[in-house]
Amino acid sequence: MPSRTHSAPRVAVLADSDTRWKWGALTARRLQPDARLDGYLLRGRATPTVRQLGEVGARPDSLREIRGVDFLDLMERGVRGADRTHCDVLVLACVGGAVQAMLHGLGHAWRAGGRRPVVVTGYVGVVYEKLADGLLLRHGADAVLANSRHDADRFRAVYRGVGAPDESVVECALPFLGGDAYQAPHTPYTVVFAAQPSVPETREARTYLLRRAVEHARRHPDREVLIKLRSRPGEHTTHIEELPYQKLAAKIPGGLPANCRLVYGNMGEVLDRTDLLVTVSSTAALESLHRGVPTAVLTDLGIREALGNHHFLGSGCLASWDELDAGHRPEPDPEWLAGQGVASVKAGGGPYERAFDAARDRVAALAAADRLPPLAPYYTPRTAPGYLPGILARYGLDPRGAPLAGHAGEPQEAGGLRKFARDTVREAARGAYRHGVQRVAPAIRRWGQL
Repeated sequence: MPSRTHSAPRVAVLADSDTRWKWGALTARRLQPDARLDGYLLRGRATPTVRQLGEVGARPDSLREIRGVDFLDLMERGVRGADRTHCDVLVLACVGGAVQAMLHGLGHAWRAGGRRPVVVTGYVGVVYEKLADGLLLRHGADAVLANSRHDADRFRAVYRGVGAPDESVVECALPFLGGDAYQAPHTPYTVVFAAQPSVPETREARTYLLRRAVEHARRHPDREVLIKLRSRPGEHTTHIEELPYQKLAAKIPGGLPANCRLVYGNMGEVLDRTDLLVTVSSTAALESLHRGVPTAVLTDLGIREALGNHHFLGSGCLASWDELDAGHRPEPDPEWLAGQGVASVKAGGGPYERAFDAARDRVAALAAADRLPPLAPYYTPRTAPGYLPGILARYGLDPRGAPLAGHAGEPQEAGGLRKFARDTVREAARGAYRHGVQRVAPAIRRWGQL
């Protein structure tokens, strides 16, 4: 039986998109800074590309793409004593359904007992929709991380509301807040519009936001306006982007002005030269506020739950493009910032650096325990018989968490021509899927509206 007294602790992260990899890997570093980090990318529609992983910048000691059932097999072998697959802490950085499937699959894989890893999960950013659904799908992990005091209170209330244990909820903060404090305007003064893949959804709304950013550049030729995009055409992030801004920008009458351009890259590096961050509801707003960069959350399309900007009520950051055109610079409310787990580095950064102490202590205490209890998600075949089996089946698992027939036992890694052919087919399938999402599906919806 493996011991928990390794000279080099190991943390494994399972992620299903670039943004969730960023959250998971950086959370792992916060929880166990000196541990070996093994990364696993759950194979699916949003599996990040090499470029996307490089942009995130969280480098693991090892990294591989894997199916869910094969990841479960690795975790089972780790508990049985296989050193190469053993880990002390497992971070599930996935969509709620994948987390729930892995919790049930791990429960089945570890049913024989043994020293299992501490299982941690949470959210990649602002939680503004599907609160109960997402939380209950994450219930059963040893630690469910909340990114703020506000979130921790809401998470516990949901668990208590269904009679489920809530001691797994641990308050911390987003792991990727950092960077130098904003000091003074740059030359040129730089406005960054942080675009989002799925907010807003419609062509009209997305075209409107792009047009207003372009108009801001034309009104202020002494400023630089950067439209920060999350992915290049053909890539996916956590959310599907049906109407990429790149394509909308190509249709701007007269093209983009000389002082307005599309940019990619690490958000922290973009913020290094930002004087005003503008967004609808992106988590980038919290990164910006942490550094003391003036930040505007747009009200042009209304303040609506569907947009997520209702989360910023009381923040002092709500503003319209008209106000920004006229020179308005929002001033954030310090009390709101504190409640959201955002401690400005201008205030010394101390509260933020201590934000992970409770989570680190909980994980360390659980990792040091002689034996951990079996994973016990709230959803079971008894509590959710019409919901849970469908979730598990999407990840190749039966209602007990065991692999479905035909899903277990992926062949060993092929080499040479076989591997090239398989990878080529896989990439072609992904390309076809993305084409269907970005081109065919919107066209079908438009036809249906005729």
